[in-house]
Amino acid sequence: MFLSNLMPLEKALHIIKDREVIAGIEEVSIIDAYNRVLAEDVKSILNSPGFDNSAMDGYAVKAEDTFGSSQTNPAHLNIVDRIGAGKASHVSLKSGEAVKIATGAPVPEGANAVVMEEYTIEKGNDLEVEYSLTPFENVSPKGEDFKKEDLILKSGKLLRPQDIGIISSSGHEKINVFKKPKIGIITTGNELVMSLSEIKEAKIINSNYFTLKALVESSLAMPELTHCTDEAETVSNQIKKFLKPCDAIITTGGTAISKGDVVVDVVDELGEVLIHGVAIKPGKPFGFGIIDDKPIFMLSGYPVASMVQFDIFVRNFILKMQNIHREPPIFKKTASRKIPSALGRTEYIRAKTDGDVVAPLKIRGSGVIRSMVESDSYILIDENSEGIAKDEECNVLLYDSLKA
Repeated sequence: MFLSNLMPLEKALHIIKDREVIAGIEEVSIIDAYNRVLAEDVKSILNSPGFDNSAMDGYAVKAEDTFGSSQTNPAHLNIVDRIGAGKASHVSLKSGEAVKIATGAPVPEGANAVVMEEYTIEKGNDLEVEYSLTPFENVSPKGEDFKKEDLILKSGKLLRPQDIGIISSSGHEKINVFKKPKIGIITTGNELVMSLSEIKEAKIINSNYFTLKALVESSLAMPELTHCTDEAETVSNQIKKFLKPCDAIITTGGTAISKGDVVVDVVDELGEVLIHGVAIKPGKPFGFGIIDDKPIFMLSGYPVASMVQFDIFVRNFILKMQNIHREPPIFKKTASRKIPSALGRTEYIRAKTDGDVVAPLKIRGSGVIRSMVESDSYILIDENSEGIAKDEECNVLLYDSLKA
């Protein structure tokens, strides 16, 4: 297929966008809620804290009893109770009295301040206070963090550790989240083996198997993997096996733009191929189809091409299945040297950034995995551009910004 017959990138992305779906909603325990997306607004079930509590270890007192106190003129109070964390005093504090208290313990009735231990001298039940307190000093009031029925988090939030903390503090044990999609991964190729012990003659390690698993996991989805030889019947049977349990299927290999491409032919036979060949570099032989309403992403067998295709076409699709809608930021940086390009295709140039400067890697082969390891970004060259001049500003997409 000639370059002029390849589908423009924007058209391919539009076709895939039209097939986006949400994977559904499920209830999970908050212990399992990290990196999940909220499917409901979360309101607090209780006040936090649920009572006025001590902000530090010390003594609960009436602030008025300490007015004018100093090292040379300490106030003298009588210790009438002592409470630790998780305990409460049932004393109703009177003027001239104090209760020894631990951080987080409820401030007893009648007290309105807590004096730090550092400003006191304890002699039996006699307490000397060498500091003048203001009312409510060192007291965390009831509902200081949030109050009952307060909106804690909004639906659509990707949950971070701190979000899990506030959900648990607000009294929830379970929450509704968007389901993690299950993604079937089928690598194909007679030449591929899984370990060093199997290598002989022209066999090579099936790196795509491991890379695609990690890429799917980096998109917060659950991968299910298998490997097939290049026989149409074998590929067909495996796709059929994955159709019911999986929300989408990714294949690698068998997509070269020519006749007899096993994977493309099988997908065309079982369903409909909507895309086969996109004007991008690397990754031109990308395919996309639908079988029984399930999306099938057909990636190249070349490791680098499959990684780039995943970043362009698959990652955001999987994230949107979990109701994660985000566009990675494009940064403007200065090209360290001239980067030639051909009209009519969008290029994703592996590059390394250094502050405001970006340097394209000299190694660009679709099978050179080291180029992905040594780079940290893509330089994006539009299909209508003939390249980028040295010291020219260009668009850069950082690998780290692609993650959810």
